[in-house]
Amino acid sequence: MEASAARFGWRRAYGDTAQVDALLTEQTETAYTEAADHAQLATAKNVDVLTVQPCVLDVRGRVLADVLYLEGVLTGARNRGLPPELIERLEEAVGHGHELTVLLADTVRITAAHAPGR
Repeated sequence: MEASAARFGWRRAYGDTAQVDALLTEQTETAYTEAADHAQLATAKNVDVLTVQPCVLDVRGRVLADVLYLEGVLTGARNRGLPPELIERLEEAVGHGHELTVLLADTVRITAAHAPGR
């Protein structure tokens, strides 16, 4: 069941904080392991501002989609009267996510402003 869920991108809910902490640790370790490969590839690939631009646009698109999805989660939590602490954290996450999309959009604009021949 776990393998099927993972294949389709479904996540299991955990009612035990130790299990949640273990999952968060695993996610962090996986991300940092993959980050080493990403950094090496990005260093070799991103030789000027225009090669950076598509990468940042890609990340912004994915972050924006995730933040909008998270807004739906927040709306559901509010509508169901879930704990205020949960709603506050979701509000903060959504707010930070929107801030990140603005920063990434500004980054893309900078790449265009500093493009060769400009």
